[in-house]
Amino acid sequence: MYLTQALHRAVQQHPERTAVRFGERSRTFREFADRVARLAGGLQSLGIKAGDRVAMLSLNSDRYLEYQMAVPWAGGVLNPCNTRWSAAEIVYSLDDSGSTLLLVDENFRPMIEGLRRDAKTLREVIYCGDAQAPAGTHDYEALIAASAPVPDAVRRGDDLAGIFYTGGTTGFPKGVMLSHTNLCSSGLAMRADGLATPNGTYLHAAPMFHLADMGVAMPHWIEGNSHSIVPGFNPEGVLDIMARDRVTHVLLVPTMIQMMVDHPAMKQPRDLSALHTIAYGASPMSEAVIERAMAALPGVGFMQAYGMTELSPLATINPAWAHTAEGRKFGKLRAAGRASFCCEVRIVDTEGREVPRGTVGEVIVRGPNVMQGYWNKPEQTAAALKNGWMHTGDGAYMDEDGFIFIADRLKDMIISGGENIYSAEVENALAQHPSIAACAVIGIPSEQWGESVHAVVVRKPGQDPTPEALIAHCKSLIAGYKCPRSIDFVEALPLSGAGKVLKTALREPFWKGRTRNVA
Repeated sequence: MYLTQALHRAVQQHPERTAVRFGERSRTFREFADRVARLAGGLQSLGIKAGDRVAMLSLNSDRYLEYQMAVPWAGGVLNPCNTRWSAAEIVYSLDDSGSTLLLVDENFRPMIEGLRRDAKTLREVIYCGDAQAPAGTHDYEALIAASAPVPDAVRRGDDLAGIFYTGGTTGFPKGVMLSHTNLCSSGLAMRADGLATPNGTYLHAAPMFHLADMGVAMPHWIEGNSHSIVPGFNPEGVLDIMARDRVTHVLLVPTMIQMMVDHPAMKQPRDLSALHTIAYGASPMSEAVIERAMAALPGVGFMQAYGMTELSPLATINPAWAHTAEGRKFGKLRAAGRASFCCEVRIVDTEGREVPRGTVGEVIVRGPNVMQGYWNKPEQTAAALKNGWMHTGDGAYMDEDGFIFIADRLKDMIISGGENIYSAEVENALAQHPSIAACAVIGIPSEQWGESVHAVVVRKPGQDPTPEALIAHCKSLIAGYKCPRSIDFVEALPLSGAGKVLKTALREPFWKGRTRNVA
């Protein structure tokens, strides 16, 4: 298996079908593949050899898709850069991976000079924006025009396909090494699970540097579907493209879904009749938000995909039927789903022994989707991969039907007065209050209890709930010891480039100066 395999198949079977739409640009599979082959030739002319790492720092675009195909076509290895990182973090990922070539769009033009100066391994920069290329860089379109198409290098199987850096929320980022087999097996599993259907159009609304988007796009490449792209998420823009391009499938993180269904544009008339499936994942979503989303889009199937970069990225799927009245009746709405095709999932204790159903333990996963390891980090690889099983660090329990229910990141578990409290449960209770737009729950130091439950809340416009009212609301839904003992109100929660709440940033003021971040 190899990443470019689906593109060859699409060109053979329907060369004139639209492959990509971005803004006013639209290209068929025949045109797209020709540009990929020419860009691969251009990369080789700049010195890219088998196994060399090629990075990209850009917002979503059609050129990002060309990069994702042209780099393996040229024999190289992908290194997509997190667009929310600082220059220092980007330099770290370039040097750590040994990336020699970087593509940069107009949005990050001001960073080019500093990156060229500070990144030790970087040799060449390609400007992939629409303005005039800066001095000392190669113009993307000129490079394609001047380059002859080259044969596909057909890197495949266990060959390294990409190094995907984790968010860097603690310490230095880790580069996750994924092979062609890792990515393709995950794509095939998602196709089997129904995350793509024939003759569809997938919308790239999540950031394309993140493996969640690239991974969920894989089954659509396999199916030979069209790809529509927005440069970044904004609710009205996404709704407009959904209607214009007859989008059938999209991946959104919970914060995006909440922003979309609560936006005034949601009430404006649009033809979204083509929309078939919204996949969501990357972080838990409260039942209140799920219910609002399903009410706003009654004809759309919702599917939760649970996984992580180290799993290419899929582990489990909670199917659309679990989001129906029947699924809710049987208590499956809150589940993260069952093991996807091609992988096994278990819940184990600290000794690696499988725990009884209904008992919280750590989620571990085994299959062809499990990463090769962390780039240049053998000790962290050994800690995560044990006997072929990826230890996720996520706490969950499994019911009698094989559905897993995520309790929390184990490191985010709060221990207060000897009781284990999982923040996802508290957040779900808080989110059901009508005045709350978003929330996050963390543990903060407490002399009496060891740790105390603390909530950080974003209020809806015009709403002004008191901490006492929110705590009372929680007590009506969950046990008293789980409820927040203190609440801060903020304008917005800190988010990673992938849309996850950065709880480390919320904890930092409370735990600063301490030798550890838990009691």
